Amino acid sequence: MRQFNSSSQDFILLGFSDWPHLELLLFVVILIFYLLAFVGNTAIIVLSHLFPQLHTPMYFFLCHLSFLDLCYTTSTVPQLLVSLHGSYRTITYVGCVAQLFITLALGSAECILLVVMAFDRYAAVCQPLQYTTIMQPWPCCLLATISWFGGFVNSVAQTGLMITIPLCGLHYLNHFFCEMPVLLKLACKDTEQTEAKMFVARAIILVLPASLILGSYVYIVQAVLNIKSAAGQRKAFETCGSHLMVVSLFYGSAIYTYLQPTHRYSASHGKFAALFYTIMTPMLNPFIYTLRNKDMKAALRKVIKKDRALGKQ
Repeated sequence: MRQFNSSSQDFILLGFSDWPHLELLLFVVILIFYLLAFVGNTAIIVLSHLFPQLHTPMYFFLCHLSFLDLCYTTSTVPQLLVSLHGSYRTITYVGCVAQLFITLALGSAECILLVVMAFDRYAAVCQPLQYTTIMQPWPCCLLATISWFGGFVNSVAQTGLMITIPLCGLHYLNHFFCEMPVLLKLACKDTEQTEAKMFVARAIILVLPASLILGSYVYIVQAVLNIKSAAGQRKAFETCGSHLMVVSLFYGSAIYTYLQPTHRYSASHGKFAALFYTIMTPMLNPFIYTLRNKDMKAALRKVIKKDRALGKQ
């Protein structure tokens, strides 16, 4: 097999060319979802900064989540839309490695940030009297920084391992962006040892955070059940339920893709799973948080009323 010359070799992203009859439909649907994700996550960031009642640790972390989702979708979806339009499907080796690094860093940072958000909910429900002491501004900034730095470190480790693997064969990637399982299928040599190291890194960044989140929710549920007021129980479950829904959507699709052996990885299934965590989850996050949260809905109503008042003048 011919080995890649990493300095000049380009990749051709096949995207969804296996289903040419679906490309137009996918283009329209993905464009709508991307616009919804962009507008929704931007709205959360703007509203959280405009309204003082949203200057809380929960919305501080939610702003970081929204920014992560904006960056994550923008790193892959515009290229997918161009590919579906049929005008350009090529990406350079350097561009491919850069995209792999960015998506891994952002995805890993979100894994850690969701743990931080679970800890915030644990402190709010299980330690309500000490909550303001525990979640002061400087610990919140530190936890957010750890999330971003942890994502960067994980991406450096996995991307570093990936670029040491020589790639052979046809320079076609059966995907819509440069994702690790697809690139590993082009390896010239046995990658068992490298994949084992990658698997450990993936397990740390996926399984460990998911376990911590589930563990925190065991304590949260116990604390909620001890609340004597039915209204109090309902409010606590609604607040935590939105976060748990996001966790299920994100981790479910990511674990399916990254915690299976490369030889079992199906490109067809993988592409649709990737659609879920690159566009569906970022699009749903704003709806999950805004439609289930009274403070955010109140802020939205104020903005809408203000716009209407200005329009009448």
